[in-house]
Amino acid sequence: MNPLAKKYLERLFQAAVAAVNPDALVRKALRSTDDGLSLQCGGVSATARWNELRNLYVVGGGKAARGMGEAAARVLGERVTAGILAVPRGAGGEDGTIRYIEAGHPIPDEGSRAAAWRIMDLLSWAGEDDLVIALLSGGGSAMLSATPEGVSIGEKERVLRFLFHSGADVGEVNTVRRHLSLVKGGRMAEAASPARVWVLLLSDVPGDDPAVVASGPFSPDKTTYQEALTVLARHGILPKVPDSVRVHLESGAAGKVPETLKPGNPAFGGVTEAVLASNRTALEAAAEAARSDRAAMVRTLPGFLRGEARNCGRAFVSEMGKVSERTSPGQTILLLAGGETTVTVVGKGKGGRCQEFALAAAIALDGVEGMAVLCGTTGGIDGVTDAAGGFAYGNTCVRARTLGFSPRAHLDDNDSYSLLSQIDELLRTGPTGTNVADIAVGVIAPGRQGKR
Repeated sequence: MNPLAKKYLERLFQAAVAAVNPDALVRKALRSTDDGLSLQCGGVSATARWNELRNLYVVGGGKAARGMGEAAARVLGERVTAGILAVPRGAGGEDGTIRYIEAGHPIPDEGSRAAAWRIMDLLSWAGEDDLVIALLSGGGSAMLSATPEGVSIGEKERVLRFLFHSGADVGEVNTVRRHLSLVKGGRMAEAASPARVWVLLLSDVPGDDPAVVASGPFSPDKTTYQEALTVLARHGILPKVPDSVRVHLESGAAGKVPETLKPGNPAFGGVTEAVLASNRTALEAAAEAARSDRAAMVRTLPGFLRGEARNCGRAFVSEMGKVSERTSPGQTILLLAGGETTVTVVGKGKGGRCQEFALAAAIALDGVEGMAVLCGTTGGIDGVTDAAGGFAYGNTCVRARTLGFSPRAHLDDNDSYSLLSQIDELLRTGPTGTNVADIAVGVIAPGRQGKR
């Protein structure tokens, strides 16, 4: 297969996505026998005997929650007392005793609020002889949202939109989210105490910190109200936020509102957390697929995708050029990168971080032969579009200009979707049912590369 062909690039991307399939991951980690239930994952282990359990609850949320919930149901069978999971639009319904509530993403909505409160109500019934299995994945921050008194969901939505457009990274966004929530930052662990809680995580964040995945509803939080205020101030957002939000955060910083739960809190005594898979898992799978195609060289850059998407796209192409200069022109070379970029929105166009990356990469590749780039989100939905990401080739900009488009003008207007859709350079997968952030694939084909 031509290593520059879209089908080849997509095959590597799909190999990455398949490796983080939530169904297989949950069924591998949870094992049920006649005697009891066990959790074995990445060095984390826990057991529970059926004759010691009174109730078994399943809760959680995120882009992968439907698949995770169905897998857990297959393992647990009729032993589930009740379950509530927040899932993407179109994935709602009921499966036995588990209810799936549709919730908004990336902006929370009434479904997010309903799911959060129903889970908190369910957890309030948990006792010391009960086990809670929490299934969390990327997207859970938006899909589980209960605002504090005096702050409406619409006001929180405004703050989040400001943050998404400001270029704030996921850690900064979640610092603010945790302090505008009654369920995040360990508060679900508090609600579930004294029950045992097994938290199964599909990580979409750098470092795979459970406190950041879905904003850590069952994890201790080291951040503070003051840090949330600092994030808003750093990005010039604080003067724009609703008064109710500013008052709440300032009251928290002054000690008038209880902080999120910190390390050492007794509520975490019965909590066991296990990361099922992460962005690195997906990268390793893509690398293995490339090696099976006898690519002469595969180089992986975990965490490379960070900062502004357009800057990262240019840097990725630059890295491809450096690798090309150091290797034989007769070799096929794969460069793989993972992580999650940000976009500071200054224009009025349409797109997502992966599409913006791809357009910036196309501009950097303009006139270069023998190289191609794909960037896509493993969740399948990039921004508020129907695309997962985009492709970039040395002739992408030439084709765009032939149709009367200015690649630079579209990038400046944050309008990557409009341009890439017109020249058939969008990656479309639909929702994948998983989410471990983004993957970039760079291919250097045999033959010397350079400007045409």
